[in-house]
Amino acid sequence: MKSQTSVPTTKVARASQFMKAGVKVGGNYIKHYSKKLIDPSLSKDELHKDNAADIYDALSELKGSALKMAQMLSMDRGLLPVAYSDKFTMAQYSAPPLSGPLVVKTFRTHFGKSPSELFDKFDIEAVNAASIGQVHLAWKDGKKLAVKVQYPGVADAVSSDLRIAKPLAVRLLNLNERDIDRYMGEVESKLLEETDYELELKRSIEISEACAHIADLVFPKYYPALSSKRILTMDWLDGMHLKEFLKTNPSQAVRDQIGQALWDFYDFQIHTLRQVHADPHPGNFLMRADGTMGVIDFGCVKVIPDFYYDNYFRLVNPDTLEDPALTEEIFNNLEFLTDDDSPKERVFFSNLFKEMTLMLSEPFAVEAFDFGDDSYFAKVYAFAEGLAGVQELKNSKVARGSQDGLYVNRTYYGLYAMLNELKAKVVTTKPEWLRSKKVLV
Repeated sequence: MKSQTSVPTTKVARASQFMKAGVKVGGNYIKHYSKKLIDPSLSKDELHKDNAADIYDALSELKGSALKMAQMLSMDRGLLPVAYSDKFTMAQYSAPPLSGPLVVKTFRTHFGKSPSELFDKFDIEAVNAASIGQVHLAWKDGKKLAVKVQYPGVADAVSSDLRIAKPLAVRLLNLNERDIDRYMGEVESKLLEETDYELELKRSIEISEACAHIADLVFPKYYPALSSKRILTMDWLDGMHLKEFLKTNPSQAVRDQIGQALWDFYDFQIHTLRQVHADPHPGNFLMRADGTMGVIDFGCVKVIPDFYYDNYFRLVNPDTLEDPALTEEIFNNLEFLTDDDSPKERVFFSNLFKEMTLMLSEPFAVEAFDFGDDSYFAKVYAFAEGLAGVQELKNSKVARGSQDGLYVNRTYYGLYAMLNELKAKVVTTKPEWLRSKKVLV
């Protein structure tokens, strides 16, 4: 893949890149409808493919929050046409890398030394390049290391990028601008945290140590002396990303073993640590033939407030939904219902969110759940697509759902999606330390 010699860093340069993507999308629509005049049966598949390629090319040059949004969208399979999801998946670990001189410049800025002065050996060609930074292979004192280098200008551009990208998101995804504004603060704060590698270093060490007892998980050691606000150094972990791993045709036993490790990892973080690795996409996990899995990248961590946690997990208890008064109380607490709702609206939204809750909490209601059951996911995706056409949601004066739910729900969605790709059957019943907590299923 061709390397990138510069990254647009000024607001004008970055805004121009977004505008260029918008112009290309507009041109693709004109081309599509011109062809449709000749062939009325023409589908939008080619249009989606062209738009996805043009938008990805523009965002990949910008790096940072722009590319991160593409990565996030690639996980939400019910939100985008397949052409977008497939193309945007590249943002997880296959973005165009920075050129060598830019990498050296970043090291000199933060250490006053070049990489060759800090390490015994440093590969200037990146082995992986994602949305916020890229990874290089290095050696020091006989140890094989992974060195993550952040793209220049990423941290400074987060807020302005989100403002510039909003019109494109509204047009492309047909999203309600009010809904986007409601969650913009949460997204912005998490993206800013992801650009702070000193914070990531601290969280990586803390969460890795706390989860070290979980079977079949492997965490790297981190090196503070070789890390900074924009550079992060850790042990190199061998393994394959999910799609590459699945091409090796692993046995069902190995799929289940890795799936169980994934489930236990998230279960422990959410219920014990009350903070969670909130970026469960395949680029952050390295899977192995023996059923073990390396875990990397704690840049996006969601701290779960007690009030949200207590209400959320009372809700996924099937007994709760059989109690109308308690259900209504929790729906109010989680902001699914508001004080301004009419009686008719309260009934409508209560029924809608009950249906959603029952469906998404199915894995919690059984001792073991088969995430390879495509019929379950077809039902979930059909429901998500149906929500886009619910007029009551479009006409609602407020966005529905707590801001805290944005990353908690995305975490579960990403976890479910990975387990579905693995076709894993996992034990989902809670261990004894969790069963004793009254608010939980």
